[in-house]
Amino acid sequence: MPDMSASLAMTHLVTLAEVDQNKVTPGVLGFIVFAAMALAVWALMKSMNRHMGKVDFKESPDPKAESKAPPADPKAHRG
Repeated sequence: MPDMSASLAMTHLVTLAEVDQNKVTPGVLGFIVFAAMALAVWALMKSMNRHMGKVDFKESPDPKAESKAPPADPKAHRG
């Protein structure tokens, strides 16, 4: 008889939730997977923000570029 009481309880729950047996829904497992992915993306963004804060964007001058710089007077270089 325990099967009968479980079936009866499920019948009452189904009528309260009005679940259509012809529809496919993600259910609780889908929500858990989505929530886990959202937390992972949040953690990755937080980590990326912290790492990007450590980056120094100032470039050091290239010593080769200074030696090949054109002369200040454009007429003097016509050769």
